Amino acid sequence: MTQEQWTAVDTYITQLFVGADDALDGTLATTDAAGLPPISVAPNEGALLHLLARSIGAHHVLEIGTLGGYSTIWLARALPAGGRVMTLEVSERHAAVARANLERAGVAGRVEIRLGAAIETLPQLANEGRPPFDLVFMDADKANLPSYFEWALRLARTGAYIIADNVVRDGRVLDAESRDADIQGVRKFNAMLAAEPRVTATVIQTVSGKGYDGMAIALVTG
Repeated sequence: MTQEQWTAVDTYITQLFVGADDALDGTLATTDAAGLPPISVAPNEGALLHLLARSIGAHHVLEIGTLGGYSTIWLARALPAGGRVMTLEVSERHAAVARANLERAGVAGRVEIRLGAAIETLPQLANEGRPPFDLVFMDADKANLPSYFEWALRLARTGAYIIADNVVRDGRVLDAESRDADIQGVRKFNAMLAAEPRVTATVIQTVSGKGYDGMAIALVTG
């Protein structure tokens, strides 16, 4: 198969299961127009996050890495009245774009954007006495993914999902000698996830309009 085929299949799936959505389509457009990197989750992946959040009746969601707010909107839409998404973003510029997109989508009241490096803001969350999170979605820099996972375990309840995007990296995850900090971060995370007795987990490979990658999905069991 080719990238053209993956993209065509993504378009087919999106047309069937997502359809035209002014808020989501507008978010991708404004994110691109602002010059942010084109690394938002694919529409079908956003729909998967939405389904997983709804499947466990999530009220409290933590997102690590906001970008333009595309996945944030999918997650916020899955929440019942009173539900909240806490999303962590290191870039003030990205956060400003996300705020406008969340407002346009009508979910700004369900979302709090916390500015700062996640490696610094996650300990703050742990000290604030918040309810445990029902779902944690990790989609920020991969070099720190092992640390994000450790904090996710501390902050999530039993029965929560912990999900990480981009854990195959076009197959480069196989390169144990890579000097890429993101590759090494993903390799360490995958090994930690496989060995962690408090979760039941798997990694699924994905092909899409965004290329060849993968997503880790873990259920916190203890």
